[in-house]
Amino acid sequence: MYKLVIVAVAILLVSCETSNKEKQGVVDKESPLNWVDPNIGTAHSRWFFYTPASMPFGMAKLGPSTNGSLGNEQGWEATGYDSRDNTIEGFANLHEFQIGAFMFTGTTGNLQTVPGEIDKPETGYRSRFDREEEVARPGYYKVNLKDYEVTAELTATKRVGFHKYTYPKSDSSYVILDIGNELGESGDVKDAAVEYDAENQTFNGWVTTYPKYVQKYQEGAEVKMFVSGEVNKKPVEAGTFLHEKQFKNELKNKGEGVGLYLRFETEENEEVEIKAGFSFTSIENAQENLKAEAKDMTFEDALSQATSTWENELSKIKITDSSSTNKTKFYTGLFHALLGRGLASDVNGQFPENDGSIGQIPLDENGNPEFNFYNTDAIWGAFWNLTQLWTLVWPEYYNDLVQTHLAVYKNSGWLGDGLANSRFVSGVGTNFVSLIIASAYQAGIRDYDVELAFKAVYENEVRYKDRIEGAGKTDLKGFVEDGYITYVEGRGTSPEGSAFSVSHTLEYCYSSYAVAQFAKALGKEKEYEELMKLSENWKNLYDEETDFIRPKDANGNFLSNFDPFAPWIGYQEGNAWQYTFYVPHQPEELVEKMGEEKFVKRLDSIFTVSEKTKFGGENIDAFAGLNYLYNQGNQPNLHIAYLFNYTDSPWLTQKWIRKICDGFYGVEPIHGYGYGQDEDQGQLGAWYNMAAIGLFDVKGLVEINPSFQLTSPIFDKIEITTGWGSTVNIEAKNNLEDNYYIQSVMVDGEAYHTNSISLEKLKEGTDIEYSLGSEANKEWFK
Repeated sequence: MYKLVIVAVAILLVSCETSNKEKQGVVDKESPLNWVDPNIGTAHSRWFFYTPASMPFGMAKLGPSTNGSLGNEQGWEATGYDSRDNTIEGFANLHEFQIGAFMFTGTTGNLQTVPGEIDKPETGYRSRFDREEEVARPGYYKVNLKDYEVTAELTATKRVGFHKYTYPKSDSSYVILDIGNELGESGDVKDAAVEYDAENQTFNGWVTTYPKYVQKYQEGAEVKMFVSGEVNKKPVEAGTFLHEKQFKNELKNKGEGVGLYLRFETEENEEVEIKAGFSFTSIENAQENLKAEAKDMTFEDALSQATSTWENELSKIKITDSSSTNKTKFYTGLFHALLGRGLASDVNGQFPENDGSIGQIPLDENGNPEFNFYNTDAIWGAFWNLTQLWTLVWPEYYNDLVQTHLAVYKNSGWLGDGLANSRFVSGVGTNFVSLIIASAYQAGIRDYDVELAFKAVYENEVRYKDRIEGAGKTDLKGFVEDGYITYVEGRGTSPEGSAFSVSHTLEYCYSSYAVAQFAKALGKEKEYEELMKLSENWKNLYDEETDFIRPKDANGNFLSNFDPFAPWIGYQEGNAWQYTFYVPHQPEELVEKMGEEKFVKRLDSIFTVSEKTKFGGENIDAFAGLNYLYNQGNQPNLHIAYLFNYTDSPWLTQKWIRKICDGFYGVEPIHGYGYGQDEDQGQLGAWYNMAAIGLFDVKGLVEINPSFQLTSPIFDKIEITTGWGSTVNIEAKNNLEDNYYIQSVMVDGEAYHTNSISLEKLKEGTDIEYSLGSEANKEWFK
């Protein structure tokens, strides 16, 4: 009997411990969350990069800010959180491309209502911190604010942010809600307001901003953000502020720099919790989002939900391998790939329209929105990483992204490459939305109005009359009528030509080809032939004497004093060495034009030299590799190492992909993604994901029957739960450190001699087995 009691108590204790772990979001030792390090790459990182306390594709993206309030002159500079800073100004709630708002924090002592100087925290509510006391993982962040001995913790649901501040014993413990200041990439604050309801311990606020890229691409438009929240403890004092000026007991205020402060009397280790709902449409919808997602939810409840959600999503690709470094690279990259392009629609399906009105997503029979509407950075380069990953594992999200862009098209008459609450924020002045919609269709992602989609993408490729800045491609007329874009000095693009004439010509060729395949699939022969003719325009800039694709002037002459290393002169964020390989839609023709022997020799020597600079420069700079032979840190280069697959030397793709994964990518704050390169909402991370599993398509899945090129996987075993209800198992035998050459391939138990596999085969589910070795097998694919 005594033994039975002991066993029963032990079972009860284990049960309670398990329950507490679930409630507190404790991570199991086998969880992929153990291999995610959000702090990788945080030196010189973009505003939207570091948001550990968030959900996959969520609206509420919480994270600490070290320099987010310091301004962002051009709209793209690295700002927000930097691993080299030693003070935290607060915790921002919204992080997207050109969107940032609502800084919260907890303090003690004298009331400060401005962030303060980065190296002088005493000048504001900023605080010093030790990174040893920092905890960051998917769905959760924790840090001790040393100047106040306040512990801050963050987590989130999709549209609700949770803050928990643990205070020392004090009669002057404060919560600061900074509503109306510039933050991250938000741009100038036009107006803001806040109001506190003392009886119900709730607050409402909003801010209207004018981001730099909105100023450029949709002049006069603005971005609005709304918050509605509640505090779990009644303050002994409340007031508002406008920058340094404080208004005790005034619970409503308005204007740039506005905010709310709450003072509490706390005992040692007393907690104050805040939960705040967000919306891009209205205060009322922020309240509805809060109610729907978090009405009776505590911080621990939200943390548990966030933890399990991230575990489920990351576990859709399961890795078996002995290298903790490579697993950390992989799952950290996957984490970033699932962070970007966050929700912009409310639980009731309302969303901000491009013209400033409020749109309504159709509701299904259960009253739920038929799709989600998302914010998005520009699509530039995303077809070589994010959309390929989403196609395999998250096609429903990809479908929503198509629906998002079609909604903007219906409202404005144009597709917009980048979207900040539907406002046009093109980013690079081009527009690849037509390509990713065409690719989605070819992949079987088609839950939208297909005819409307084709109309939108076709116009994006050929419609130049009255083209607006926000749709990009303002130099399209020359491409369509003359067969190339004229070089114009400077950094601009206009109907007369562009400073990026070569890169734009090449990009428009690629997207024309993609939409041509879409037209062919729909039986639209006339449009197919028109677009295919445009897709050949790259040949008009190919210099047979130098084998470089070069800029031409208005008279059709190649520019003199040509320097293939020089960026910006005809090439956007790159140079002739890099962009000459930018013919992803017709790689076989590019190889033939240059001659295969010269093509392979040139490309192989490029990588041999580039390995010495870790494939793109070792300076902490987003543009570090622009005048190099190769630059893994920027989108125009991301397909180049795979071009050997279109020659008789595919083993060189196997070699150089592995070396890029080992050399360019790191697990440190500085080295993480190159050296402070431009990660662009998960693109470089997703590229590593595709490279590591050994699947990639140079053409971006735009063919009628798309396929992936094969290269050697990094891991011993990979299990992919696809978004199509199937499983893809990949196994690499004899997978030693230097064994990156494929010796043989088996697909579903049968010998396989092709260095590509159809997307349809992967969607059905398949087993792929590689045998690897240290020497190239030059016969395996023949």
